[in-house]
Amino acid sequence: MKQFIVLAATLPLIMVFIMQFALEQMNQGRIAALQELVYGAKEQAKQEGRFTPAVKAALAHDIAERFKLDESEVVIEADNRVKYRRNAFDEREMIAYRVEVPIEKIMAGNRLMGIPDEENAGVYVIEGSTASEKLRDAP
Repeated sequence: MKQFIVLAATLPLIMVFIMQFALEQMNQGRIAALQELVYGAKEQAKQEGRFTPAVKAALAHDIAERFKLDESEVVIEADNRVKYRRNAFDEREMIAYRVEVPIEKIMAGNRLMGIPDEENAGVYVIEGSTASEKLRDAP
């Protein structure tokens, strides 16, 4: 009987660890998919010389569709000025970008651990810069 009581007390705790592993794998898959979408948009922006409104809108739409979010939840900040490719490195001609996407569930069994749902969420941020490939028109 004592073994049954110990099993009944420890089984929920052990299940939380198993569920956390599965949730972690799911979140890593979502992050990999997000990085793939941002990489594709970054490559388009390199060709255009900036993140155009069309590239931003397409990225927000793709992220919202893939992760079942509202497009307003996806925050995309990027340079609006066209940057040009130079023969020498110039920091001013780098295209900077920042993409923020909410992650709703970080920890499995959060209520069992006393963590409210509001605190069991976060924001994943991808921030970087890339060199423009757009050539300046010949005079």
